[in-house]
Amino acid sequence: MIFRRYLRQTLRTKVGVVLGALQPLLYLLFFAPLVDSWPVSVPGLLVQLVLLSAGLAGFGMVFDQRFGVLDRMRATPAPRLALLLGRVLRDVVVLLVQAVLIVLVGVALGLRAPVAGVVLTLVLLVPLAGGVAAASYAVALRPGASELFAPLMSTVVVPLTLLSGAFLPMTSGPRWLDVLSHLDPFRYAVDALRELFAGHYTSGPVLLGTALTLAIAAGATAFGVRAFHSEPF
Repeated sequence: MIFRRYLRQTLRTKVGVVLGALQPLLYLLFFAPLVDSWPVSVPGLLVQLVLLSAGLAGFGMVFDQRFGVLDRMRATPAPRLALLLGRVLRDVVVLLVQAVLIVLVGVALGLRAPVAGVVLTLVLLVPLAGGVAAASYAVALRPGASELFAPLMSTVVVPLTLLSGAFLPMTSGPRWLDVLSHLDPFRYAVDALRELFAGHYTSGPVLLGTALTLAIAAGATAFGVRAFHSEPF
């Protein structure tokens, strides 16, 4: 029920789904042709989309708190876990639509990737986006989030995106930057998606990236669930 409510809310402003993917699409149109490597650019932009879209999903929670929506939902029989997972599921569905849009634009511009690799990429985006969205909601529930959420999440999302190698492989930069990027768990997700787009389904980067993605999803979801259970709204 929570999922349907927020999905209907999203569908009332369909243009918002496109606008949510606008920044990665702009990079795809105006930056990726400069490096002329679609199998490198598109997977990176999909991870950027996760960080931008799911990472900022908590904005909706901030407004729900401000206008008393959460207080009214708490008065219903709905479990708090459902209040979180319903939102997260909506975010995952919207992100998958945006991801497909980016892939289709990439194909139109010259991307060539195996269908199996693209499908597995979309599958891997599900736990990654779900975990990031859950963590975003947990942060939005913290005291003072109404004023601090935007600058805090921007401060986190921007370096995570840059260090992930979403735009260019980190190995092409200076050694110190490459070493620093290994501390960013999203780098391994980017590496895994690029391997999938290359048709390598059981390589080391794919297995490592998948394992870390599932770990991120589990840890972030647990963080979100704990925040929902402990937060009195």
